[in-house]
Amino acid sequence: MSLESNNICTVILAGGRGQRMEGRDKGLIKWQDKPLIEHVLSALTPDTDNVIINANRNIDRYKSYGFPVTSDSLDNYQGPLAGILAAMQICSHDYLLCLPCDSPLPPDNLAERLITCMQKKQSDAAIAHDGNRTQPLFSLLKCSVQQALANFLAQGNRKVHDFFNQLPAAVCDFSDQADRFNNFNSPEDMQ
Repeated sequence: MSLESNNICTVILAGGRGQRMEGRDKGLIKWQDKPLIEHVLSALTPDTDNVIINANRNIDRYKSYGFPVTSDSLDNYQGPLAGILAAMQICSHDYLLCLPCDSPLPPDNLAERLITCMQKKQSDAAIAHDGNRTQPLFSLLKCSVQQALANFLAQGNRKVHDFFNQLPAAVCDFSDQADRFNNFNSPEDMQ
């Protein structure tokens, strides 16, 4: 498998319950006059046409963006790893770039920097580190880890950090863009 940007599919994770957002679908919450998912889509590089949206509700609304929409294959909102697995199940590329829908300004050159880090460490995955902590939902994975992810979830595991530690993932320094990992988890964060 060669790791080039044209061999990568991007998944935007918008399948959560939005519990801390009063149950609202976070990807569709407006910030600066447009839904959060639109901010993420516009931040992707112009040549990124291989996008999958993971959503478990408002499917038609997400489909209106013109990209495939996949729902979790596991019931009852099993977390972001279930969304990553659902995307891998329909992805026709060798690599999957993951982005959360609730971080409207993802880091510049995210894919390129994760590619470089992954190649340097010869790992199956790469995750961003903001200078204080890892940000595993800003990650790049080989789709060949799909069975390992399915097994992890089948055992009842849900913690994203635990899965990436199990691989193990290369950790990539993004401390120069630490503010790009700000995400909206509550109505107060939207202020």
